[in-house]
Amino acid sequence: MRLADLADAAGISPSLISKIEHNKLDPSLSTLHRIAKALGISISALFAMEELVGKVVMTKAERRVAGVDNNDVGEGIVAEMLVPYEAGRQLEGLLFTLEPGGHSGGDLQHEGEEVGYVIEGQLELVVNSVTYIAGPGDSFYFNSSLVHSYRNPGKTPAQVIWVNTPPTF
Repeated sequence: MRLADLADAAGISPSLISKIEHNKLDPSLSTLHRIAKALGISISALFAMEELVGKVVMTKAERRVAGVDNNDVGEGIVAEMLVPYEAGRQLEGLLFTLEPGGHSGGDLQHEGEEVGYVIEGQLELVVNSVTYIAGPGDSFYFNSSLVHSYRNPGKTPAQVIWVNTPPTF
């Protein structure tokens, strides 16, 4: 697929894709979702590591970490993949660390379901235009086909275990 075709399919500019490709820009989660959807893969497939396929236990040192810089002040989200990407998997587990003000980069909407557990900090979750605040020990569930977004409204980092089916990150 040509860069221009991918940009057109994802609804973003070719220059944005070029900047991402050359590590001159960290894309928002919304942009990553668009690119992955245009390619017909999950975001995790973009970060796949062949040597981890088939592993039952993945150590902290083996976790793939994706930093996503989508905050107005230059901070954002770090997503650690709790299990390696593998084609055909139905679940995906992530550990999100959201810096204060870190956010999803806009509204998201895709196939599937999501469940999460807030370990520390605060998570503001907007689902179908309704805002929810979750704190340490709180959990959430929603159908991913509903328009949703999230951010850390607090003054300290938030950590959230997030599970999707099918894998979308």
